[in-house]
Parts: sequence; structure tokens; C-alpha cells
Amino acid sequence: MSAFHDLKLKALDGQELPLAPFKGQVVLVVNVASKCGLTPQYAALENLYQQYKNQGFTVLGLPCNQFAGQEPGTEQEIQAFCSLNYGVTFPLGSKLEVNGPEHHQLYRLLAGEGAEFPGDITWNFEKFLLGKDGRVLARFSPRTPPEDPSIAQAIEKALA
Repeated sequence: MSAFHDLKLKALDGQELPLAPFKGQVVLVVNVASKCGLTPQYAALENLYQQYKNQGFTVLGLPCNQFAGQEPGTEQEIQAFCSLNYGVTFPLGSKLEVNGPEHHQLYRLLAGEGAEFPGDITWNFEKFLLGKDGRVLARFSPRTPPEDPSIAQAIEKALA
């Protein structure tokens, strides 16, 4: 198994969220926030998830409050917000740090020293596309919307 698949997160409902079940799937990991100008990307992320989920694709949303305090809610508030406002059905983890000395091990793997696409996470809705083997295949700016053709092309290539 890859280092990605070895990790265990916590889901918004407090349950364990192991990444091992994602082995063999293409995963788009996105740090998300509810009170950001980019928050409407949730709808397009859900559309991507619905479009490709039956082919072995998932979106993994990971709330983060490190950027201007734009994810201040509790886990229950975040879940309700995502479900009610954007109909989100893809997996959501509990809040975690993506930058700094307390950044989560997942983000050390995705963007840390020695990573394929190293460097601090720049803002909410930065996206990492992982292949079926858990390797990072692409990194997309927060300003690259989920409906951008480059994202669909990268997903389709990874699923092939």
C-alpha cells in the first residue's frame, strides 16, 4: 500500500476515516471551507463526484480553518452546511491543518519536502489528484474551478 492509503483521518461524524478503502480509486483531495469566496466550488466538486464515482473516482473534502478563519463551524455545522446548501455526498473529513508546524501528515505527503508538487497550500480549495496507487498526479490551484477541462482530462487519464 502507498503512504496515502496507510493514513487514517477522522470523518465529520467523528468516525474513523481510513484511506485504505480508496486503494484502486482516483481521489481528488481538496481543502474546503464554508465561508470562502470559492465555497460555491462545492457544487462543481459534487458534480465531478457524481459524474465519475461509478468509474472508481472520489472527492475527499477536508475542512480547514487556516485561511482567514473561513471554516469556523463545528463538524456538525459543516456537515449540515455542505448537505443543505450543496447536496454534498462525497466523503468529508474533520478539520485539519494544511500548513505550518501542526500540518497534518496527509499534507506533508501531498505538499511537503520531497513531494511531487511541494509547497505550502495557498488557499481554500487547493486540489490534489491522486492515482489508483495513491501517488500524486497533479496539483490544481484554488482558482482552478472543478469544472475546468484540465481537471476532467486529468481524472479521465487517471481512470483509464
